[in-house]
Amino acid sequence: MTSRTGSARRIDLHTHSTASDGTLSPAELVRAAADAGLDVFAITDHDTTGGWAPAVAALPPGLSLVRGAELSCRWSGAHPAVPLHLLAYLFDPDHPELVAELARVRAAREERGERMVALLRADGIDVRWTDILAGAGGGTVGRPHIAQALIRAGLVSSTREAFGADWLGERYRLPKEDIDVFQAVRLVRAAGGVPVFAHPRATRRGRVVPDELIAELAAAGLAGLEADHEDHSPAEQAHVRALAAELGLLVTGSSDFHGTHKTVQLGAFTTGTEAYERIVAQAGGVTEVASG
Repeated sequence: MTSRTGSARRIDLHTHSTASDGTLSPAELVRAAADAGLDVFAITDHDTTGGWAPAVAALPPGLSLVRGAELSCRWSGAHPAVPLHLLAYLFDPDHPELVAELARVRAAREERGERMVALLRADGIDVRWTDILAGAGGGTVGRPHIAQALIRAGLVSSTREAFGADWLGERYRLPKEDIDVFQAVRLVRAAGGVPVFAHPRATRRGRVVPDELIAELAAAGLAGLEADHEDHSPAEQAHVRALAAELGLLVTGSSDFHGTHKTVQLGAFTTGTEAYERIVAQAGGVTEVASG
């Protein structure tokens, strides 16, 4: 599979828009993907398919779109439970059980955000929930939106600082009501989707799950592991690749692009053609969209 220039296709399967916590609208994200020289990219906003339709409408000739989402999950085999993310590709957005679970998670995210803002305000920090909701623009509310309010107030200089222990990383952070990861894999498969574990060894983000759990998830229907990611060290990338080979899982690489919320750029890490074709072949929900 080659690009329109005759070289190997450039495939980025993990990006975010304003439908969740990115800074580009879905249409702007599509244009940015084209400008970055991508041939295929996935829109994977947190717990929502809200960006799918505007992304499809903005798709230019020569660019293919994989519709997906990044699901907020947890593993309860440790205390406290370990949060983790599951990338879900090409699933049926109208599957009733999955729709209901995503709606529950989004509502819980919003309630959590409002409670975090209340904690900040109780300490005399002048951030307002109404302003944060407006900043989210109807998208799934997350910590990055609160971080932006802290930046606007001049209290921190960056999202990274806002996510530090003194702020949203610990002092003002509250747990989320995420989806049990085994249930998430089951729901994605039931909806015809293809589940891939996002940045599974990113120790710089916090705790990670043991390899034994990933083996159990593979047996339950997990399709792949995201190896090449900015939050994986070279050693962690190698570990993920070796584990995927051992378990017969596909391997992806992705930017996890969030616009100006992060410094990483579209296409910074990419997925190989073979892995991409395996995802498309396994999908039974929706198809990739190609324009022109």
